[in-house]
This record gives sequence, C-alpha cells and structure tokens, in this order.
Amino acid sequence: MAEIKRPVNIHKYYHAHPYFNSQTLQFASKFCEKAGTLFDVRVGRVHQKPVGPHPEWSCQISFSDKDFDQFVPWLEQNRNGLTVFVHGVSGNGLKDHTDHAYWLGDSAQLNLAMFIAE
Repeated sequence: MAEIKRPVNIHKYYHAHPYFNSQTLQFASKFCEKAGTLFDVRVGRVHQKPVGPHPEWSCQISFSDKDFDQFVPWLEQNRNGLTVFVHGVSGNGLKDHTDHAYWLGDSAQLNLAMFIAE
C-alpha cells in the first residue's frame, strides 16, 4: 500500500474535497457549511453523485496559502472519519490530482481519464 502524502503548503491555491455518502451526507453538509463560516474559503455545492475525477459524493472548498496553516489542521481535527482530498491548483489538472494530491484519512482511486485527454 502506498504511503499517503500529508498536505504541505507549497502552492498559492488549493481545493479540499470532503468525500461522503448517504449515511454521512448530513454531517458532511454541516462540516462544509461550518468551514465556510469559520474561514475565508469558498464552499461549492454538495454533490450527491461522483463529479469529475472524484469517485464519491463530494463538495469543493477553495482556499489559498494564507488559509492553509489554520484550515487544513481544522479539516483534519473535524472531519469525523470523512476522507478529505486536498490538492494544489496549478492549472494542470493531471498534476494537481496526482503530484499535488494529499489525503486526510484514507486515499481513494481518482478517475484521471478526463485529464489525460487534456
């Protein structure tokens, strides 16, 4: 099993994607909403289906390097067992979802086919 890379603050912009399912939807929705209330982050829609490369239901939270040092530890401490995929945003989708990819909790297999066609 590959070692899970922990998030490091080396990019200007990031996305965090909490992963959830029908059993954890209510918690995940409140978790994402609270993130938007407590931090200067942009919270996207809560998707109740896989979207893009994400194999599970998710929500996209956009944040910057200025928020990283407070926000990522908060995600880790408050995720309550959810997997949270964190990645840098460089403009290269494939690299962002592979080389610049980090995990809080278990890793998941992403669907990278959409980036290979870039």
